[in-house]
Amino acid sequence: MSDCCSPKGYRSIFSEKRARAEARRYRRRGLDSISRRIAESLKQQGIGGRTLLEVGGGIGAIQIELLKAGITRAVNIELTPTYEEAAQALLREARLEDRVERRVMDFAEATGEVEAADIVIMNRVICCYPDMPKLAGAAADHTREVLVVSFPKKRWWIRAAINLGDLALRVGRQQFQIFLHPPDKIVATAERHGLETVSTQTSFFWEVASLRRTTAVPAK
Repeated sequence: MSDCCSPKGYRSIFSEKRARAEARRYRRRGLDSISRRIAESLKQQGIGGRTLLEVGGGIGAIQIELLKAGITRAVNIELTPTYEEAAQALLREARLEDRVERRVMDFAEATGEVEAADIVIMNRVICCYPDMPKLAGAAADHTREVLVVSFPKKRWWIRAAINLGDLALRVGRQQFQIFLHPPDKIVATAERHGLETVSTQTSFFWEVASLRRTTAVPAK
């Protein structure tokens, strides 16, 4: 992994302080708009008795809402441990500690260590990772039924904003970079791994794609 996306680089952006702030916001307001859109879309498809894998789920807010709605178990994968304390506190408050496994690892580099799940979510994650095909392919390969992934829309002004953000990070000597991977290539990568796009939704900044498996889950 390059320095721009080393655990140290992620930790400087996705810090314990940021995790605590996100947890406070969730307690006051619930899910943010994109996370709510993802959760509601999955609920409409039927999630009773399903398992969930979320890559980069942060404080685990989507997992909590889906567990309350019928998901049986969830696994969360994080690259750094900075969100663990805040996430565990939320799980205790919801009395869901025994239904969520939280692991710290580079999912794209250790896919053989993670079991497939019925539903896989990557919400605002791909734009934080340099090797999109590897990450998107790994997520698709771990999907038994539905993969939901969100990413920045392809717009000139979004690219300009991200470029300015990257410049600010470099000036601040942060070991982190934002990646604007082409949406069509993200979706095409997942489709090459046996999924089919069933819906897309957009907001001001984000696009959410939902894909469903059409072939058998690859054997490990």
